[in-house]
Amino acid sequence: MKIVKVTYTAKAEYAAQNQLNIKKVMDDLQRLKHSGIFYHVCIKEDGKTFIHTAFFKSDEDQKLLFDLPAFQNFQQQLKASIPEVTPSQEFLTLVGSSNPIFNT
Repeated sequence: MKIVKVTYTAKAEYAAQNQLNIKKVMDDLQRLKHSGIFYHVCIKEDGKTFIHTAFFKSDEDQKLLFDLPAFQNFQQQLKASIPEVTPSQEFLTLVGSSNPIFNT
């Protein structure tokens, strides 16, 4: 399993568009019903700091997300918006979970 956390702060005027772009990614993932990806995004109280956390069963599952046109569009638009704080990526290790991440 691979766990990736990405945090960044969008400009206030771009935050709503960023949320729409994220929703398009999530809609595509929900349609795919791919069991190897558990991905969620939260926003801080400031309304512009986003925290993405993605759990992947394998590198191939991560590639599936990266190859989604909606995800590529999300990344391109975010970069073009020139965020206040650029994305920082961290790799995490799961210690425990109240529910199974993957039903295997």
